[in-house]
Amino acid sequence: MRGRTLVMVAVVAAVAVALSAYVVIHKLGDNIPLRIPTLGKSCVVNAGNASVKAVGDGSGEVGLDTEQLANAATITAIGLTRKIPHRGLVVALATAWQESKLENLPDGDRDSIGLFQQRPSQGWGRPEQIADPRYAANAFFTALLKVKGWENMRVTDAAQEVQRSAHPEAYEKWVDESEIMVRALSGDVTGAVACSVREAASRGPEAARALGASLKLDWGSVSTADVTDLVGVALKVREPKSGWQYAHWLVAHAQEHGVKRVLFGDMQWTASSGAWAPVTERGGINAGPAGERVVAEVYRGP
Repeated sequence: MRGRTLVMVAVVAAVAVALSAYVVIHKLGDNIPLRIPTLGKSCVVNAGNASVKAVGDGSGEVGLDTEQLANAATITAIGLTRKIPHRGLVVALATAWQESKLENLPDGDRDSIGLFQQRPSQGWGRPEQIADPRYAANAFFTALLKVKGWENMRVTDAAQEVQRSAHPEAYEKWVDESEIMVRALSGDVTGAVACSVREAASRGPEAARALGASLKLDWGSVSTADVTDLVGVALKVREPKSGWQYAHWLVAHAQEHGVKRVLFGDMQWTASSGAWAPVTERGGINAGPAGERVVAEVYRGP
């Protein structure tokens, strides 16, 4: 009995230590939630002060791993470049949540593949096409736009018109998570996407080139800017909303592309902290006028 008590005490102490490492850092202003990832997940997407229904543990935030968040950011970017309305983005993310948990699955029911579990036999494309998240997202949006009156349907009904699932109500349970994520990834909430990134395997100029190529694949034509003393990329932006779209996308893809730091305006995210915080010093980086450029620094080569 005494041994069991000691074990319980140790477990409680361990949980307390872990929770203390994942607390809210602090909050600046009305629209800048500065958080580090929630316990058990690599990334967190926060709703800010938006009036949204609480999800999961009631915190108003969504916990994901880096693969899930990267895929969600790509789906959202594809939709934004196509000028898909907010509701359409929610439909897409809710669908991908239900079909694959936002994981690019190599297989599924019958011949289903990818984020949306699209089937080659049903005319969605060749297997290698459907396995590309960008192709899959574009195919989903194209099908959604063909649904008459989808904008006025419930999210689950619009998704069902595209997917023809055996479980037509299943998409509705992901609406709240998807609303939070769309607000953040669309740039409506600032500093709302944060990830704790492991040491990157991708480094140096090659990582920077791959990051730039991935940006163009998701966002199409992007305006780049020169930044001295930096291995990475810089993007020109016209207004804060588009800046936060890029900034959040960069954090979402940080693990994949070896991103060490993202700066925008007077805020920065760092891989070492996993969180957004005010910029105290730029480490010699001349990022240009605050608010006009988003800068991503990748890890230098060995």
